[in-house]
Amino acid sequence: MIISNIETIRVGQFPDLLFTQVHTDTGIVGLGETWYAAPTVESAIHDYFGPLLVGRNPSEIERHWQTMFRLSDHAGYGGAELRAISALDVALWDIKGQTLQLPIFEVLGGGMRHRIKVYNTLGVYGNITDGYDVWNDPVGVVHSLLDEGITAMKMSPTDFIARETDGQILFNDDLDFALKPLRSIRDKFGMEIDVANDGHAKWNLPNAMRIVREMEPLRPMWHEELISPLNEVAHARLQSATSTPIAAAERLMTRYQHRRFIESRAAMITMPDLTWTGGISEVKKIGILASAHQMPIAPHDCVGPVNMFACAHIAMSTPNVMIMEYNRALHKGWYNDLIEPNFVVEDGYLLAPNEPGLGTRLKQSVKDRRDAIIRVSDRKEESWLMSRNRYTYPPQAMQDEFTSSTPRRSAGFSSVYYD
Repeated sequence: MIISNIETIRVGQFPDLLFTQVHTDTGIVGLGETWYAAPTVESAIHDYFGPLLVGRNPSEIERHWQTMFRLSDHAGYGGAELRAISALDVALWDIKGQTLQLPIFEVLGGGMRHRIKVYNTLGVYGNITDGYDVWNDPVGVVHSLLDEGITAMKMSPTDFIARETDGQILFNDDLDFALKPLRSIRDKFGMEIDVANDGHAKWNLPNAMRIVREMEPLRPMWHEELISPLNEVAHARLQSATSTPIAAAERLMTRYQHRRFIESRAAMITMPDLTWTGGISEVKKIGILASAHQMPIAPHDCVGPVNMFACAHIAMSTPNVMIMEYNRALHKGWYNDLIEPNFVVEDGYLLAPNEPGLGTRLKQSVKDRRDAIIRVSDRKEESWLMSRNRYTYPPQAMQDEFTSSTPRRSAGFSSVYYD
């Protein structure tokens, strides 16, 4: 089996969402996804990484990941390159599972569990307006979640009060107003529901320290990105100001950035976004690294539906996953328009996918949409790309010259190439 072509699909309704389909010569198609700056990621897939993969064996996932990462790291990895690698990695795992006729979590080592508890991020789409309703009727929102068996939620009460001053000034009356919904929830329900606080990195450190101290009696599940995750020392100071766990952070990419937070006192929970940080391959490594430090992981979501499937496989096969993010407004809203089948959340738990591979596929109707933008690449690695980067696979002609007796360190190439 070889990779015959790579296809990307964007839809105008969701301009930051990018689906990636890796096609093989046997007809098996792997599905991946990423989110944000989709046209830039699309270019990275087709102009840089696609030529490395076309004509190769899709089962050699780790080798492909290392080769793509080394190409991106040649000039400093991050951003669009890692999101492209993430989408391609998920698609390759989908192919692997379909080939073996097993769900991905079974290929990763089998089920640690077959369901994972979810928390609902308060989103807005269609008839579900949790993100608005929590300000007018916080008790009603919690009642509706508990009715579905969901006993944890996440909100962003301080976001809007940061806008006027870009988080540089925090007025007492603003903070008091922002925390009213959470206080109402605690007055009515006590600790019947956990509530996480997401700050979206809008605050400076002194104001973030004030927020965590003021919220301490309300016993939030965690504080997430009250400050930017660019500085783990500042995060450590924030963590020292509260007994509430600090969660960091979906913006971090690869095990290398997560390591700084895992090995320091900068956070108590690590929160990788699978479709940004390096895909299934990398999040599995991040989970193992965190487990060595007795740290739980809580995968980030609130992007497209494929991420939820991919995270489900990580959650089922990784011992130290504590909970999974879920957005019922998106799940019950537009996800059904794009994939089949949809994932299942039942009684507050995300259930393990049971079909081979990822467990879902892109609906044909997505590619037929008038707002769909489709790009396909079927070209193999070219000499100009090889000349830019010595860490990729040698040209096929050079590989053919190698014999079993040829020293593996010859020709100035790394050991990442095909035998």
